[in-house]
Amino acid sequence: MIDTLARVVDRIDRAIEDLLRWDAETLLAISEQPFLKRLSRLFIVATHLGDGYLWGALALGLILFGRPIDRTYVLIALSVTIVNITVFRLFKLLFERPRPTPAIVGIRSRLIDVYSFPSGHATTAFGIVWVIAVHYPHLLFQLPAYFVAIAIGLSRVYLKEHYPLDVIGGALLGSFVAAYLVPLLGRLLL
Repeated sequence: MIDTLARVVDRIDRAIEDLLRWDAETLLAISEQPFLKRLSRLFIVATHLGDGYLWGALALGLILFGRPIDRTYVLIALSVTIVNITVFRLFKLLFERPRPTPAIVGIRSRLIDVYSFPSGHATTAFGIVWVIAVHYPHLLFQLPAYFVAIAIGLSRVYLKEHYPLDVIGGALLGSFVAAYLVPLLGRLLL
């Protein structure tokens, strides 16, 4: 029994090592990819927009020019975002995964927190996009929203501020929190 348990633990350890090796290799493959290097400015813009400027501008536009129901959707998105920020910050403290060395070292890299998993940008982006997808069920709104969220996530890997698994984990976390909260908040606010 103990021998079987030791083998299982050994297999799990090897699987985790393989996964982390894949993560580091994929980070380098994305950040050094020649085609993506041509899009470097786009990724810098995407990462800055993911700081909240894009979502804040969208919310402000809906508050000022939208219908009354749009204002309620903004409140739902804000609530999802607050919970997502709280959860990803707790996860970062729990996992304490160090960030990769950023591609662009400067003021920005000194201002971000030191932990990598999960990506806060991906968590908030995919949480907000989930709200958009639920409340604006048209491909005209959903496709650009998901494109932006994916661009933000990819930018975090390209700029070496996160490993791919950080972004994938953040996207799943943000989507999961939103999937749970949107129906609950909808019952309370709609």
